[in-house]
Amino acid sequence: MPQFESYDGTTIAYRVLGDGPPLVCLPGGPGRAAEYLGNLGGLDQARQLVLPDPRGVGASADPVDPATFRADRLVDDVESVRAHLGVERMDLLAHSAGAILATLYAAAYPQRLSRLLLITPGLGPVGVDVAEEEFTALIENRAAQPWYPAARAALAKLESGDQTLPTFFAARPLFYGRWDEAAEAHSRLGVAERHAAHRHGFFDGLELDVPVVKAGLAKLSAPVLLYAGDEDPLVTPAMINEAAASFGDPTVLVQPGAGHFPWIDDGASFSAAVGAFLSQPG
Repeated sequence: MPQFESYDGTTIAYRVLGDGPPLVCLPGGPGRAAEYLGNLGGLDQARQLVLPDPRGVGASADPVDPATFRADRLVDDVESVRAHLGVERMDLLAHSAGAILATLYAAAYPQRLSRLLLITPGLGPVGVDVAEEEFTALIENRAAQPWYPAARAALAKLESGDQTLPTFFAARPLFYGRWDEAAEAHSRLGVAERHAAHRHGFFDGLELDVPVVKAGLAKLSAPVLLYAGDEDPLVTPAMINEAAASFGDPTVLVQPGAGHFPWIDDGASFSAAVGAFLSQPG
């Protein structure tokens, strides 16, 4: 795997898939290796996907300073990726918790982005969180599934503080539009005990100054895509519509039948929709 040294000397490794203009893709989790993004439903047919593993995750090295796992400190790693690629402005895609980092980067470096794509994104930086009743309703939509009782019990354990990997895996069916062998295999990609330091450090001491973030985003001239699945209890269509005002005039897309990983639920629909956005003038 190619690699480079970030701003503080930490080695960051990344995968490259496909040909065409580069699209930097930040994984979520937090603390999940980028392999779970795969080729994003075939998006590598039109773009070169640059898939960095976060520090302390996957093939990237552990940092000397654990405080650098915090989301606002990781902004410097994103800027180091851009500098390593040698581009003045980059197209940046981010999934889930990775979108928290991408949003903070966009607010700090608005001039460095040519496009920003936030896929089922964490929206805390713009002050948007899921309503408990909406989350519960979407979870309970799956109540007829045979796996639901075990998954629901695992979710309750997660919410009570049990962050062990067996509990994490047991709750995964709730976050896909469909749960089958492919989804189950995907749910285990990029997850490892070693990543716990990054996962816990990402939010440790993080204070999101929403007005400051929004002021930074007001300087962002790059086109923005906000993308949700209509079956996703973590990031609902209502949430991305609420967040839209913070990004000026974004494109908002909702994929029918999709959960938190829309390229797994219907890769062709996902790559077609995202590819169409990327093909528009920047």
